[in-house]
Amino acid sequence: MLDLFPRLGQRLDNRGNQLSGGEQQMLAIARALVTNPRALILDEATEGLAPLIRDEIWRTIRLVRETGIATLVVDKAVAEVAAVADRVVVLVKGEVAFEGSPARLTGDPDLMRRHLGV
Repeated sequence: MLDLFPRLGQRLDNRGNQLSGGEQQMLAIARALVTNPRALILDEATEGLAPLIRDEIWRTIRLVRETGIATLVVDKAVAEVAAVADRVVVLVKGEVAFEGSPARLTGDPDLMRRHLGV
């Protein structure tokens, strides 16, 4: 896990509550991955984090997917989700408003504007 999150290796002498929000998120993901899961569910994993930390978490999500672990990502960051997803589902008030490939979603400006305000 320290290879996956080198930043945590620099903080080994710190307790979890002494880590930054981004480092705590990395620690939570690392703890989940240590169990060798078949699936990983991430809900707003990068919300409110510094850009460098967000980039590191998105990089990690790509690496996790490449290992074959099924990954469900719930996030408002459309471009980042589209870059890592095989399939995208857009929910509006709990109803499926779109389901399909990331390319189909991002290639339809009207759909993006109507459902995502992008």
